[in-house]
Amino acid sequence: MALKRQNTMMAAFSMASMTDVIFLLLIFFMVTSTFVFPTALEVNLPESSKQTVLKPTTRVYIDKEGVIYATADESEPVAVELDGLLGFLQAAANSGADDYIAVYADESVTYGTLVKVLDLGAQNNLKMVLATKPAPASARPVE
Repeated sequence: MALKRQNTMMAAFSMASMTDVIFLLLIFFMVTSTFVFPTALEVNLPESSKQTVLKPTTRVYIDKEGVIYATADESEPVAVELDGLLGFLQAAANSGADDYIAVYADESVTYGTLVKVLDLGAQNNLKMVLATKPAPASARPVE
């Protein structure tokens, strides 16, 4: 008497776990991509051959029209006058957020406007860092 097995193997592959992994990767990249651009202001930074690794939370922006914006955390930058900028920066420095203040100036901003902002920080013993974007490899000096 020959007994025949009734079990047959399925040739299908379950994609449930694969879709879970894909959705987790999608969420990861969506969340981390928000950290790439710290601002919604349109500022074309000048190029530099060296980059700093500092990520200060206090930031000053100067757009191409010369309007100055400032923020002390991840909130939206607010427009401030040059006279009111000192009070804002001193309040941020007294809160102990960080030691450095990043200045993001559009490449078309006049040198005089940029020096006024940097000089304001230097006169009050505030450490300010000028933000730049990396220069193309062909424009970098040979080390």
